[in-house]
This record gives sequence, C-alpha cells and structure tokens, in this order.
Amino acid sequence: MKSKKQRLAAVYDRLFERYGELRCPLRHESPFQLLAAVMLSAQCRDDRVNEVTPALFQHYPDAAAMAGADPEEVGRLIHACGLYRNKSRNLVACARMLQDRFGGEVPRTMEELVQLPGIGRKSANVLLGNAFGLPGFPVDTHVNRVLNRLGLTKSKDPEKIEAEINALVPPERWTNFSHLLIFHGRDTCHAGRPACGECPLNKDCPSA
Repeated sequence: MKSKKQRLAAVYDRLFERYGELRCPLRHESPFQLLAAVMLSAQCRDDRVNEVTPALFQHYPDAAAMAGADPEEVGRLIHACGLYRNKSRNLVACARMLQDRFGGEVPRTMEELVQLPGIGRKSANVLLGNAFGLPGFPVDTHVNRVLNRLGLTKSKDPEKIEAEINALVPPERWTNFSHLLIFHGRDTCHAGRPACGECPLNKDCPSA
C-alpha cells in the first residue's frame, strides 16, 4: 500500500500531466495589485474580479495611491465584487499599513502578511507563491474538497490541511499543487456532481 506521501506525489504528477504549470488567474502587475485582487476575490469569482480591477488600478495603482483613497469611492469601483463596504475599508486600511509600516511595499513573510487587514493565511500563501515565487500552499474550498474526497486528509480546517500537505509535499511544488487542485475542483471534481468518469484520479479515489 502506498504511503500518503507517495499518493500525494502521484496525485500531483497526474494532475500536472493534465493541466501543467498553472498561473494565478487574478490579473495583476505588482504584488500590491495581486494583494488587492485577492482581497476582492473573497466570495467572488475570479473572472468578476478581473472585470473590476482595471478601473480600480487605474485610479489606485499602488499602496501610496490607495492609502489616500476615500473608502466610499473605492466601494463604488468594486461594487460588483460583493461585500464592497467591508472590502473597500480593508483595502484602504491595508494600504495605509503598508505605507506606515512597510515602506509602501507588500511584505514577503507569512508573519507580516497576516497582520494586514483582510489578509489571512490563504491569501498570504497566494501572495507568497504568486507575487514572490516563495513556497505557499493556499487551501480554498476546492483544495479542501478534492483532498477530502481523495482521502488524503480527514480535516476540514484549512490550516490543518495546509500543515499536513506541507509536511509531505516538497516546497517547490506547493504553489502549483494548490493551482492544480483548484483547477481540478472547478473543471472536474465539482461540488455537486463530480465528473468521476473523466477524472485522471478516479482509479485511486475512494469517493469515485
């Protein structure tokens, strides 16, 4: 019987064979813009975020510009993303903290990132992996669902899942592994009715 480490390696290899090296779907041109896009993506589709951010970044391209913004004006620009009042307040507060404590730059450590308003571990991991090329394994609902269906975790807690996977998967694979699981969750392993017949993992999946 394969160990969990061996099974995770096999899952990565099969998903990589199908999808390859993936990139963050949120469009951005700087770490700050990715940070803003990640904050907007909470309970909002990535394609909707990508529709909203061009106008937002035209007005507020960096932390210095956002720090001086009126949250109500930011809210009008991001209204289509939902939860816009809370998100606009967090965007402005986050930019001000970046200006006050980090010289206007997005920090590169988990410990510093999670101090920012509106940024938890999942968002911080997205930033580490996609803005800075540092190891980060974001656990969203797709990652959680796919790993549980595969029997590779019994936890529903994102932080516990992150710790489990990070202990068994090489750091250089963390970011793309998360992308692969997210894409597979959207493409095949759907929440309601998974397309098990089309899944490259179905032979070894206890939920198939």
